[in-house]
Amino acid sequence: MRKKLHIARVSTVPFFVLTQLKSQIDAFASYGMTVTVITSAEDFLGQMSQIESANYVAVNISRNISLVRDVVSLVKLFWLFRARKFDVVHSTTPKAGLLCAVASYVARVPVRLHTFTGQPWATMSGVKKNVLKFCDKIIGTLNTHCYADSSTQKDFLVGNSIIKEDRISVLGSGSLAGVDLTRFNKAKYPCEFVSELRSALGIPTNGKVILFVGRITPEKGVQELMDAFVRVAAMDDLIHLLLVGPVEEKGGEVIDAFASDYAWARVHRVGFTNEPEKFMASADLLCLPSYREGFGTVVIEAAAMGIPTVGTSIYGLSDAVIDGVTGLLVPPKDADALGRALAKLLGDDALLKDMGKRANARAVEEFDAVKMSSSMLNEYERFYR
Repeated sequence: MRKKLHIARVSTVPFFVLTQLKSQIDAFASYGMTVTVITSAEDFLGQMSQIESANYVAVNISRNISLVRDVVSLVKLFWLFRARKFDVVHSTTPKAGLLCAVASYVARVPVRLHTFTGQPWATMSGVKKNVLKFCDKIIGTLNTHCYADSSTQKDFLVGNSIIKEDRISVLGSGSLAGVDLTRFNKAKYPCEFVSELRSALGIPTNGKVILFVGRITPEKGVQELMDAFVRVAAMDDLIHLLLVGPVEEKGGEVIDAFASDYAWARVHRVGFTNEPEKFMASADLLCLPSYREGFGTVVIEAAAMGIPTVGTSIYGLSDAVIDGVTGLLVPPKDADALGRALAKLLGDDALLKDMGKRANARAVEEFDAVKMSSSMLNEYERFYR
């Protein structure tokens, strides 16, 4: 018999909750837990109503450093934690993690947890890097326990003296919340659906589709993605690029710089969608050339749809992709290597299909969201005594 806990899941932005945590929150509610989602109201206005199984409280949390706004958010979180008397406060994303660590500690929340999903400072230098590293140390010190969504990220944090090894764990094989196998199921999308969607996008039925899902921003490797696409597109007129996700300003500038290229007509931008799975059903492979990634949930979502990934050999992604088995990994910021990997898979149907099958088998065996949610609740109960 599970304890009926009152759980707060806190994230800086709604986008993260909607794309990463919805299935886990629904699972918690199905076990009889009371779940409150706390996140900003600045983006995706009204979108939080999609999570019917949880209460929603808006506390605007700035993604950037802003002393006045951060203090206001900290005070609001403190009074919220005191008033609601949560049993568990579990944060994700860097700024929410910092503010929650302080506010929940001072408010004497019994169980205070944080999941690290990647470190912005990993690719920085100078004073800003040191400040952000110190913030992560505060998170590791004030919380009851912390988690990393991949083993290589845990090793990175311990190796950089951010947190002691006995204060951080990885659930199962990694990921934040696993993958919803009932949702990410290619059998739900027959050939007729795929043909109609491709037609609507202007992609031929026999086209070869490279899919990118995520924020369109430089740190996701969109410059290298575009450079590599232009090169492989020059070798095969059937190769198309499908971009799915919100476009951030600098990322949009990178993409738009290729508007005069001959292959521009084969670049298809969809924007944010609540159903990335239908585009995965229409793609041949996923490409995620990130500079930093805590794990790369989109990789196992695509894997569940039978799609292999070409990604970068960075911590996190090296856990999500088994190089040479469920996809291919290349050095970050290397458009030449990325182009060669894309060409290798798109030019070998047998290899592409085999890697897709292996990716699917691994997703089903190791990353089932139902199992991950149960494991997370076991952790809550372990610390709540």
